[in-house]
Amino acid sequence: MAAIPTVLIGLGSNVGDREANLLAARRGLEARGFRITALSSLYLTEPVDAPPQEWFLNAVAGGETALSPQALLQACLDTERALGRVCEVPRGPRTIDLDLLLYGDEVRDTPGLTLPHPRMHERRFVLVPLVEIAPGARHPVLGLTAEEMLRRCPDRSQVVLRERSMPR
Repeated sequence: MAAIPTVLIGLGSNVGDREANLLAARRGLEARGFRITALSSLYLTEPVDAPPQEWFLNAVAGGETALSPQALLQACLDTERALGRVCEVPRGPRTIDLDLLLYGDEVRDTPGLTLPHPRMHERRFVLVPLVEIAPGARHPVLGLTAEEMLRRCPDRSQVVLRERSMPR
């Protein structure tokens, strides 16, 4: 059995060429010091708790980094900015959305960074791809694995497998 990735990042896009946006985000993260060791399939997902908009294309990347959690968050923000993300409407459409889900067993709640991600256990668009690559990844606060969180998840939004792998 493969080792559980130390760091897990959610990727999403619902503006423009969504697949190209996810690919560019993956490359941007790798260029900024995040070594991807596992990458989920691509999933079409219904927007959750958001104004009406196009469906998202989502994935989860697992990997390793020497960056601190804060530096990795900054790498995510820099990648989003480089890909043209603009926050015009809260939870509105976006070219790219990168969420730091888990950073090992790290637990923190600081302005700008909460680990683990505070809503990951409530979102099928995160949990379905997460279970694909790291079913045993454990939430350090809830003590539940990704599989257990998915079984208990109250979210019933649609998550549809689109593609088994992301092009390199």
